[in-house]
Amino acid sequence: MNPSLENLQLYPFQKLTRLLEDLTPNDASLTPIGLHIGEPRHSTPEFIRQALVNNLGGLAHYPTVLGTSQLRTSIAHWLTQRYHLPAINPDTEVIPVNGSREALFSFAQAVIDAEHTTTQPVVVCQNPFYQIYEGAALLAGAEPHFLNQLPENGFSIDTDQLPDAVWKRTQLVYICSPNNPTGKVLTLDEWQHLFALSDRYGFVIAADECYSEIYFDENHPPLGTLEAAEKLGRDGFPRLVVFSSLSKRSNVPGMRSGFVAGDAAILKKFLLYRTYHGSAMNPAVQVASAAAWGDEQHVVENRRLYREKFAGAMRILGDTLPVSMPDAGFYLWLKTPVAGIEFCRRLYQEGSVTVLPGGYLAREAHNVNPGEYFVRIALVASVAECMEAMERIRDITRRF
Repeated sequence: MNPSLENLQLYPFQKLTRLLEDLTPNDASLTPIGLHIGEPRHSTPEFIRQALVNNLGGLAHYPTVLGTSQLRTSIAHWLTQRYHLPAINPDTEVIPVNGSREALFSFAQAVIDAEHTTTQPVVVCQNPFYQIYEGAALLAGAEPHFLNQLPENGFSIDTDQLPDAVWKRTQLVYICSPNNPTGKVLTLDEWQHLFALSDRYGFVIAADECYSEIYFDENHPPLGTLEAAEKLGRDGFPRLVVFSSLSKRSNVPGMRSGFVAGDAAILKKFLLYRTYHGSAMNPAVQVASAAAWGDEQHVVENRRLYREKFAGAMRILGDTLPVSMPDAGFYLWLKTPVAGIEFCRRLYQEGSVTVLPGGYLAREAHNVNPGEYFVRIALVASVAECMEAMERIRDITRRF
């Protein structure tokens, strides 16, 4: 077996199961409310469901890894409209993928060169972070290094946390904006700084944007990475690949549908890798995905529901906990009065509410675990369930 498998930690939800396995909620009459997994629970739009059903005949054919021209063109059109881009070439700058998760993992396997370096390559990511980044780095033969995101600087990235010797070994940087779990959206100045580092050290940037369409002001969508590159005159998106998904945007996590877009030279090699990896998208899912990318009305309604939930959370928790609105996304990254692990256990036992300890999403780096005194709350349940959970959290916190 690959010895690097021994370096993988338990996934956060496995840790959570172990954390709570000795507890029984005090009040059996309370309906359990799970807000620990970032799985959208709003209804899948009917037109997407129907497009999937209407095209089940496609199951009789092998799909190509590059996907249909119809799907790639719909993605390219969405990108140009959403991010004000002059053009995206659907034949060379877009590849459909089976959800951003599998692509984020496999991308590292294609990008990292561990054989032609005298020192171990480095993969850099934010801390806390989506655990796929770390696993991808380890199984590609790289060493993960972390940039702590701390509340005192607004969860911004301070690249000076890593010395020049580490940046010189860096081959890949994962950036999640809007961020999971903090909700932070990178500014144009921050992107300019990262692009300059990429130019200096030659690393590739993998920009995870799967939360890009969950935001709160219809007139001010979050800045996209390709948009930032275009604004800064970076023609051809050098060493930049963006990952996006329909799961959160369109409430179809089970379809496993997303895309990668960006540097055509990198995507050409990634496509070759994927041809052997065996990751072509289901033909019926491709048609349904093209329909989803072509419609914005359902996404506007999706955002309305999240706005309602966040407004209620701010109102209910505001006098009890230091709660604040994220820039985007559907997570509350909540500062806790005790360690996140203890807070999580008490919410479960006293209120039948399940959230995720922030420390499970982070690693100790630079002498601190930046998630230790936080919990991540995914506002994915119905409005009524989320409001009930907020009230239970408020009442339990007042007893601390």
